[in-house]
Amino acid sequence: MPLIGAALIGFSPSGINGKFARGMALVFASIAFLWTIILAIQFHPGEITQQFAESLPWIDVLGLNYNLGIDGLSLPLLVLNGLLTCIAIYSSDESLQRPKFYYSLILLLSAGVTGAFLAQDLLLFFLFYELELIPLYLLIAIWGGEKRGYAATKFLIYTAVSGILILASFLGMVWLSGSSSFALATLNPTTLPLATQLLLLGGILVGFGIKIPLVPFHTWLPDAHVEASTPISVLLAGVLLKLGTYGLLRFGMNLLPEAWAYVAPWLATWAVVSVLYGASCAIAQTDMKKMVAYSSIGHMGYVLLAAAASTPLSVLGAVMQMISHGLISAMLFLLVGVVYKKAGSRDLEVLQGLLNPERGMPVIGSLIVVGVMASAGIPGMLGFISEFIIFRGSFPVFPVQTLLSMIGTGLTAVYFLILLNRAFFGRLSAQVTNLPRVYWSDRGPAAILAVLIVIFGIQPGWLARWTEPTITAMVNSQNVVVAVSLDKAIGTRD
Repeated sequence: MPLIGAALIGFSPSGINGKFARGMALVFASIAFLWTIILAIQFHPGEITQQFAESLPWIDVLGLNYNLGIDGLSLPLLVLNGLLTCIAIYSSDESLQRPKFYYSLILLLSAGVTGAFLAQDLLLFFLFYELELIPLYLLIAIWGGEKRGYAATKFLIYTAVSGILILASFLGMVWLSGSSSFALATLNPTTLPLATQLLLLGGILVGFGIKIPLVPFHTWLPDAHVEASTPISVLLAGVLLKLGTYGLLRFGMNLLPEAWAYVAPWLATWAVVSVLYGASCAIAQTDMKKMVAYSSIGHMGYVLLAAAASTPLSVLGAVMQMISHGLISAMLFLLVGVVYKKAGSRDLEVLQGLLNPERGMPVIGSLIVVGVMASAGIPGMLGFISEFIIFRGSFPVFPVQTLLSMIGTGLTAVYFLILLNRAFFGRLSAQVTNLPRVYWSDRGPAAILAVLIVIFGIQPGWLARWTEPTITAMVNSQNVVVAVSLDKAIGTRD
C-alpha cells in the first residue's frame, strides 16, 4: 500500500497542491496502518512460528526468494511503524515545497521499513534495509535546516558503511555454512568455528551499532535530528533506529548464539558506556531537539544491555523498550517542533515561562511534562515498566553493568528537569512574547501518543502478550545451542 501510494502521488498531475497530496498520502498510510491492526487481531501469540507467511521464488541463481512473515518480535514494530507514519504525514506542513516528492519519499521510506521487519531472508532484509536509505537522505537534504547538506551526507556515509558490514556478514554466513539460500529457516551458521562466528558477529555488531546508534558510532544522529524537519525526526527516532536493535536480536543473538554468549560481557559494558555517555551529552545541551536526540543514544543502550543478558525477561524488556522509546521520542520531537514553530527558537537560553497559562503554551508544556515523566521512568508510564523489566532480567547475569546503567535513568531525570525548568517555568521571556495560537491540530498527535504511553504503562500485559512466547522460544533455543557447544568444548578438553 505505501508503494502504491508513493507511485500514485509521484505520478499525479503537477497542479495538485500540498493539502491534496498530504490527504492522499494519509489515506494510503492509514490503510497500511489499519491493515497492521487487522493482522494483530488475527495474530496468535501462542504460535512461535512465522505467521501470515508468503514465499515466492525470485532469483534462484542467488538463492534469493521473496519470503515474508510475522512473529512476536516484528509485529509490535510493524504496528509502531504504521502509526508513526500516519502521524508524520499528518504533522507535515501543508505549505512545504515539492509536496508530491515529499510524501512519495515518506511512503517509500515506510515501505522499506515494513519490508525489513517482515523479511525472512537475509538478502531480502538487506534490500529493504537499503531501500530506506535514499528517501531519508533526500528528506533531510531537501527539507532540512540550514546545515541539511552536511547532516544528510554524514547520515548517508555512516549508513552506507553500516550496510556494507551487514551485507559482508550475511554473505559470510551463507557461503561459509554451505547454505543454498539466504532463507532464515534453512540457515545454520552455528556449525562454523567459533572464531569465524566471532568475525561474522563483529560485522553485525558494528553495522547495526551504527544504525542504533551506539557510542562511538553515534555522531551522525544529533546532526540528522537537528537539521531534519519535525515529521522526519519522528520517523527517524521512532522507527528507523529500531532497525538496528531489531537486527541485533534477529540476526546477531538469534543466529550466532555461541559467539553472542562469548562477547556478552563486552556488550554489556558497551551498553553502559552508551547509556552514560548519551545522558552526559544530553545534560550539556542547550538545544531542546539535540537534548532529545542524545537521550535516544542512552535509551537505546538499555536494549543492548538486555540483549547481552539474553534472558527471556530481559529480551522481552528490550522489545518493550523499543516500543516505549518509539512512542516517547516521537511525542517529544512533535512537541519540540511545535515550540520551535510557535516561539521561533529551541534554545534553552532564550525560552522561559512557556507554561504561562495566558500567553504561553500550557497544554504543550503539560504534554512535555508527561513525556519527560515517561522517559525518566516514572511508574505508571510505559518507560518505567520497559526499563524495569530490562533491569530485572539483566541483573542476575550482569549485576555491575545493570547497576551502572540504572544511573542513566537518574541522569535522564536530570537533563529533562533542566529542560523543563529553563524553558517552561518562570516568567515568560521577552523574546517569546505574543506567541501564535496553538491549535488542537498541533496538539492532537502528541496527545494520542501520550494516551498510549499511559495505557500501556498501566497495562503492559496488553503489549507483552504478543511478544513473550516468541522471545521465550528464541532465548531458550539460544541457550540450548550454547550449552551444547560448552559440553563439546569440555569433552574435547577432557
